[in-house]
Amino acid sequence: MARYTGPKSKIARRFREPIFGPDKALERKNYPPGMHGVSKRRGKQSEYSTQLQEKQKVKYTYGVLERQFENLFHRASAKEGITGENLLKFLEARLDNTVYRLGIAPSRSAARQLVSHKHINVNGEVVSIASYSLKAGDVVSVREKSKSLEAIANSVAGRKINKYNWLEWDAANLTGKFLSYPNRDEIPENIKENLIVELYSK
Repeated sequence: MARYTGPKSKIARRFREPIFGPDKALERKNYPPGMHGVSKRRGKQSEYSTQLQEKQKVKYTYGVLERQFENLFHRASAKEGITGENLLKFLEARLDNTVYRLGIAPSRSAARQLVSHKHINVNGEVVSIASYSLKAGDVVSVREKSKSLEAIANSVAGRKINKYNWLEWDAANLTGKFLSYPNRDEIPENIKENLIVELYSK
């Protein structure tokens, strides 16, 4: 499966959540897309369907492909602790997600583009792999020659105070530090990770 590049509002309406950020289309039409979107006669979802939908929602939210997601899940299940929480921690530790969380980019897709176009450093070295997994203490920064990019400047200018306890931000140098994996209650996304664990345990 290739990375999704279609209408984001359609996907947000499918899950009835602004998974790509604020969406006026979702606010106007808070029901699933399609000719039967507003119908009350939709059949009750099966347990499998509910679990699969939660997995798809997480994949769309973080921009992860199927194989990447499966690899992360296997890593999460092998790690000590709660598998579902480990999975979300690994997703949060991705470089593209961290660039987004730091406010260097306005969305995860924009963050992926910055990373792939070599505008981002990790510990002083260029990293162009969006799925790069950060470790505690890693420093993420904007390359010196990229600091004047309008897209980055606009995103940083609209950035609010740091609201993520696992990240540290230095606005003067456009540098952030990944302090640690976040606790589950610190991750703001509305995700029922237990459904994903149940899906893979079948």
